[in-house]
Amino acid sequence: MEGGSEAFPDLGRHCQNPDCHQLDFLPFTCNACKKAFCLEHRSYKSHACPKSDINSRKVVVCEICSASIETTGHYGEDEKNILERHGKSGDCDPKKKKKPACPVRRCKEVLTFSNTATCKICQIKVCLKHRFPADHACKPTVLDENKFLVALAARNGKDCGKKVVAPTTPTIKAC
Repeated sequence: MEGGSEAFPDLGRHCQNPDCHQLDFLPFTCNACKKAFCLEHRSYKSHACPKSDINSRKVVVCEICSASIETTGHYGEDEKNILERHGKSGDCDPKKKKKPACPVRRCKEVLTFSNTATCKICQIKVCLKHRFPADHACKPTVLDENKFLVALAARNGKDCGKKVVAPTTPTIKAC
């Protein structure tokens, strides 16, 4: 029996999990295998869906050049074939394998997308520990573009401790 009951054959569907077959009036249809399931078996994991990775993105990393190659659009193609095609394409260069590091002296932090900061003054990419201009011996590249940053760099902390006394206006006190 595909769905419903004897009295209402078009109402609801039976769960297509082999161990369940429960009649569900609000069944869930799996977007991968297109079968109907009850609330308990609606997830990929609970019904052991063979096509659960249909919408997921997969990436293979080349061991020669550390390039990431997306394999999402290549259904049924072996990862080995994808890596071979990458090697023959001319994009695979062993010199690219070295990962960028922080340019600050004695800092060996590898720069990734989550720990990299670009200095707004000198445009150098540094790690998060050295993101402030004073921490990486910042030298402005073009001084005339941003006058505020030039003035800020020229201050060098000289005026930070001085208090500015505002002129006071006479006040009238009641006796």
